[in-house]
Amino acid sequence: MTVPSDFVEEMTEDGVTVLRFSGDLSIAAIGDLPERLRDYGEHVQRLDLSDIDYVDTVGAWLIYRTAREVDAEIVGMDNEAERLIAAVSSVAEPAGVRPDPPNPIVRVLDEVGEATMIALTTLAGLIGFFGSVMISAASLVRHPGRIRWNAVIQRFDVVGVKALGIIGLMSFLIGLVIAQQGAVQLRQFGAEVFTVNLVGRLTLRELGVLMTAIMVAGRSGSAFAAQIGTMRLTEEIDAMRTIGVSPVEALVLPRFLAAVFMLPLLGFYASIVAIIGGGLLSWVELDIPPATFFARIREVVPITDVYVGLVKAPVFGAIIAICGCYQGMQVKGNAEEVGKRTTAAVVQAIFLVIVLDAFFAVFFTWIGWA
Repeated sequence: MTVPSDFVEEMTEDGVTVLRFSGDLSIAAIGDLPERLRDYGEHVQRLDLSDIDYVDTVGAWLIYRTAREVDAEIVGMDNEAERLIAAVSSVAEPAGVRPDPPNPIVRVLDEVGEATMIALTTLAGLIGFFGSVMISAASLVRHPGRIRWNAVIQRFDVVGVKALGIIGLMSFLIGLVIAQQGAVQLRQFGAEVFTVNLVGRLTLRELGVLMTAIMVAGRSGSAFAAQIGTMRLTEEIDAMRTIGVSPVEALVLPRFLAAVFMLPLLGFYASIVAIIGGGLLSWVELDIPPATFFARIREVVPITDVYVGLVKAPVFGAIIAICGCYQGMQVKGNAEEVGKRTTAAVVQAIFLVIVLDAFFAVFFTWIGWA
């Protein structure tokens, strides 16, 4: 039977005011005890629980809160009461709804430092991964029987043949835009004929290969990361290692070879389609016949512009394949990681392609291929 909780006020011989509790300090028997305790102020120095029959968490919290408010000492606790009061006291501190805002300068420096460390770590990882791919390629050169030709041809089809449509459409529209914008600006100086120079040199030297690389990075680089990342999650790559198959040879090298060999072809194809688009607009808007347009292209575009595009393309392809496969190999934990690594692969590939394109521009100007 539950005994209602109660207390009496006593004065000890040394003048200490004591509240002596009795009955059950439980939620069922506590009654109006909290309201009555609020009438006692700081003149209470001690709470005596020696006559308590039972205490639960609610009773322990009431005793702890009262002792904290009036700065009183709790005495006469049995083991259970002591355990409960210690438990409620450990969680009594108010929890912040949100953390205190950090110093803005410290936060910015922290984010910059973290981003720098991630960038350096990723760069080191990409270089190391590229080294492992080169070692595997050298091993396959010594043992050509281990080359998986079916996988290589399939990657050629996915990276190259199936991308012809979207890259052709993109390049055609880019050629139209270059010719249209160039004609608008050059018309102010009566130099519309130089639109042919603009279209020919810009597409063969820069935009044809660069836009193709960006498109391949978004289309194939993301697919590389997602495919290999999913295989990491399903432990297929671990299974390949278990049976003695190198994941780099089976998964990475076919994709690497496809990107390196197909990007020059796609880049040259994109440049030709862009020139056709520019020639079509020149015919319609500038009255330059196709025969005249292409004859002018042969006159004003040096062969070095073609060489520049063909030299850059395989490097861009290697960057795209390395970024996609490396990020796929880093997937671990859950499916969300696949999305993060796929995004990282595309961003890193496009960033490195643009950086290398700027380097090539300076380098080829320095050697006289301007």
